[in-house]
Amino acid sequence: MAFDTSMNTRISVIIPALNEAGVIAGALASAAAEPDAELIVVDGGSRDATAEIARSHGATVVTAPLGRACQMNAGAHIATGEYLLFLHADTRLAPRYADEVRRILGLPGVAAGAFELKIDGTGWGLRLVERAANLRSRLLELPLGDQAFFLKAALFRSLGGYSEIPLLEDLELARRLRRRGRIVTASIPALTSARRWESVGPLRATLLNQFFLLAYLAGIPPRQIATWYYRRG
Repeated sequence: MAFDTSMNTRISVIIPALNEAGVIAGALASAAAEPDAELIVVDGGSRDATAEIARSHGATVVTAPLGRACQMNAGAHIATGEYLLFLHADTRLAPRYADEVRRILGLPGVAAGAFELKIDGTGWGLRLVERAANLRSRLLELPLGDQAFFLKAALFRSLGGYSEIPLLEDLELARRLRRRGRIVTASIPALTSARRWESVGPLRATLLNQFFLLAYLAGIPPRQIATWYYRRG
């Protein structure tokens, strides 16, 4: 019987960050549940203790021009793992996340994966947001960045990485990946902060997000969508 080398495949966890001193320790601690994980924090110019906290948790810290896509590409450029996992600084992985990453990426015909969305907050509005996001992720195979996207490093590099657009870089990459294979949503969640939804309210945030997604799918340039997004408040 052939030996399953996937069990020894190293995972590089890449976290883009900007002034995330209040939350990044939680993200790094969750990623470190996998003893051999490579932790990389790509700082976009923080003025707080983000970099110092990251180093204290054993992460390699590099700097890159501000912009999530640019930062994640910079992290992937120096990553040594066979698998890449892109994690938001305000998101925490489940204890056995690495087993699920290896299981999913070992399935035939799979290009990438992501975790279920779980929001760290109470209220029926957030539960509805979770259900809608997980339904989209499973049916349309279009997970977004707060679900901790993961894929093989070789495939990521063959696609040229993230398109360095100001918004929706995760959706753009997912659409390209679907031409290479399935995108599978794991049965375990990634727990993300509720701050994005609480800032404007779950219902309004959901409606705005759906509008931005539809606008992108309709061909409106990401730069224009980003202008609307940052004025949404």
